[in-house]
Amino acid sequence: MTKTDPLALTKALVRCASVTPEDHGALAVMEAALKPLGFACERMHFAEQGLPSVQNLWAKIDGRTEEGGRHFCFAGHTDVVPAGDVSQWDHPPFEANEEDGFLWGRGTADMKSALAAFVFAAKRFLEDHKNFSGTISLMITGDEEGMAINGTRQMVRVLQERGEKIDHCLVGEPSSIKQLGDMIKIGRRGSCNCHLRIDGVQGHVAYPERADNPLPKLIKVLSALLEPPIDEGYEMFQASNLEVSGVSSPALAENVIPPEAEAKFNVRFNPNWEGEALIAHLRERIETVLGPDGWQFEARISGEAFLTQDQYFIDLLRDCVRHKTGITPDCTTGGGTSDARFIRFLCPVAEVGLVGASIHKLNEHVRIDDIYRLSDIYLEILQRYFEV
Repeated sequence: MTKTDPLALTKALVRCASVTPEDHGALAVMEAALKPLGFACERMHFAEQGLPSVQNLWAKIDGRTEEGGRHFCFAGHTDVVPAGDVSQWDHPPFEANEEDGFLWGRGTADMKSALAAFVFAAKRFLEDHKNFSGTISLMITGDEEGMAINGTRQMVRVLQERGEKIDHCLVGEPSSIKQLGDMIKIGRRGSCNCHLRIDGVQGHVAYPERADNPLPKLIKVLSALLEPPIDEGYEMFQASNLEVSGVSSPALAENVIPPEAEAKFNVRFNPNWEGEALIAHLRERIETVLGPDGWQFEARISGEAFLTQDQYFIDLLRDCVRHKTGITPDCTTGGGTSDARFIRFLCPVAEVGLVGASIHKLNEHVRIDDIYRLSDIYLEILQRYFEV
């Protein structure tokens, strides 16, 4: 196997313990595979907003033989989530072991195999079409699983400032559900992270009239936020949903009313809302219950909702998947967020990748055959995209 064989390259990437935002050599592995193919590789390093610095990679090869060639970008990330309790893994998470037709390790599904599959697809395409008319690029970040501040978000800003024109982008996130090719993502819900604190007055539980218990107020507010629903859905999107992720108050004695209470919650919202309008709506619901004083509310939008409506691009991806797998993929906007939420400001974007059933879990794994089949899909996309 060569360095750009997708299985060998996946193994090399998995053996880099690139727990977000650390790189641990993963981008160097990508560069070593891309430079011999003719890609110009540029490291983009960002350390904004006092957050940990992040290494990213922009790689591009220009094969234009005439004016008007199109620019196809592939996007992904080398960073992974922590492995958790390593003793609970059947195979060490950063050794990339093969067993029973599967490759085991952190990042195999999300999403180092897809990176390797695309590099190998690009290698085969360029070997057969040295003078193709167009540009192929890769936008690789080390910050997708983390704060997503100093990764793709910043890369998009720099590319916009440079006037870089990208026509379409494919993200290699694990979009498939049960088998390779059964689903692609053509949009994503927005995400709003919220923190609410309600002030009270500490006191003895036997004398509630001498205190002001914030917990019943918090219960009422959360009930008002959950019902009625935020909306009833949007075309291609489910209804926006609010999930409470934490409720707390100071750890005092059992007979003490706490002086404050807090709640954390997340709203995954559809295109009925832009982030600022959603935050204003949540504030209005809170104020209806609590009045204007005695509480503090903070909210952060980590991504707006979007829907890709470029039918040519969607049809191209579906046709290529169907041709290589025999499956016509469904199009969805469900699931969490991805860096597509930033890339959509550059160009139409969609996601095609491996089965994601084991992502972020112990014993993350993928079928080895699927790595090769995904590379075949990516090659078909490149061939049809550049009409060769």
